[in-house]
Parts: sequence; C-alpha cells; structure tokens
Amino acid sequence: MCGVVGLAGSTFHYHGYAPGKDDALRRRMRELAAKHGRFGAPMLHAMLRAEGLVMNHKRSERIYREEGLSLRLARRRRKMPVVRIVRPGPAAPNEVWAMDFVSDALYDCRRFRALTVVDCFSKESPLIYADTSISGLTVSRLLDDLFVTRTPPKFIRVDQGSEFTSKALMEWARARGVVLDFSRAGKPTDNAFIESFNGKFRNECLNQHWFISLAEARQVIEAWRWVSNEDWESRTD
Repeated sequence: MCGVVGLAGSTFHYHGYAPGKDDALRRRMRELAAKHGRFGAPMLHAMLRAEGLVMNHKRSERIYREEGLSLRLARRRRKMPVVRIVRPGPAAPNEVWAMDFVSDALYDCRRFRALTVVDCFSKESPLIYADTSISGLTVSRLLDDLFVTRTPPKFIRVDQGSEFTSKALMEWARARGVVLDFSRAGKPTDNAFIESFNGKFRNECLNQHWFISLAEARQVIEAWRWVSNEDWESRTD
C-alpha cells in the first residue's frame, strides 16, 4: 500500500512522541546520578540498559542533557613542585644561591636570554650564561660545571618559570641534595637578591651595549661579570 501512494514505510509506521513516555527513565537516571556523583552519560546509560529501561544510547544522552546532569570539570591548577619552606638567612658563601633569567636582543632584533646566578651571602655571581634558548636540562648542566670547583649550595632561590619547574632540574636538584626554594607567584620580592642583581646587570651592561652577535654578547657579559665580582669584593674588604 505504501508503494501505491508513494509513502515511505518508516513514515507509515512512525508513532508520535507520547508525553510522559520518558518519565520513568528520567526519574531513574536522576536517582543514579545522585547516587553516583562522578558517573557521566556512558556509565549511566550502561546501568539503565542493564535494568531494561533504555536501549539506544542517543536517547540516554538526550535525557542526560535535558536533565542538566552534565559533569562540571574543574580546571586543574598547576601546583608548585616543592612545598615552600621557611627561608633561611645565608650565613656563609655557597649556602644560598639565587637564579633568574634576563631577556635582551641583538642588533637585528633576535632575542636571547641570560641565566644569572648570584650567591646571596657574598653577592658574587658565579655564572651568567647567554643563549637564544635555555632549557631546564641546560641549567642543570651549567650548575654541574660550576660544582666541579665549587661546593653546591643548600638552597637555590628561583621563580616558578618553566625552566626551573622542569622535570630535568627537579631530578637534578634531588640527586644533588639541593633544595629549590620557589618564590610565590607574582612576588618578585621573595627573590630580592637576584632582582637587585638583574637590575644592576641590565643598567650597567645590557643597556650600554649594542650586540652584533651572540658571541659578542657572551664576551661582553662575561667581562662585566668579572668586574662586578671584583667590585663586590672591594666593598667587603
């Protein structure tokens, strides 16, 4: 008969939506969602299907949305990799160091960064290293080179930059018995020694030169570091 009149069989057999048809399913879904607070639509559908209340997952998902049962996922906040501790006051050289990065550019606008390291007691800088990119692994290797001739500090004060919170540097610090003392977010005064040193470094060195190449920048920066260290030694004599 459908063929005679040109009517699709699915249309002929279609039964309109009956109000209240899903009431039992909705009620049971709310009960299960209240009991299992972290279950999403797939898990609830599996339980309802096991009870014979529904077969098509699309029907379950539709009712799940209409009932407002979608889970609200909290954004995962990045945690500090080390629990903050009470900051010790440095009583001798090589007890507490501080590290940070300073950015600058060559004459052609290519950016580079300088890793600055300062002894918080003597105010001496054992290292300033400039490169276009410095990873946490590079930082750990540079520190190991310093420790060939120097005693490793007990604490190194750093901010929460990606290089300092990297897995490579964290594992390095743990293996060397060095505690990374992280500043609070947005609190540069927690690492005042390095902030003061970086200001001096920028004013007296970086702002006074127009670097043609990275090699020249490294040479000028290293020369300034030596002069700066001698200046601090003369002040403490």
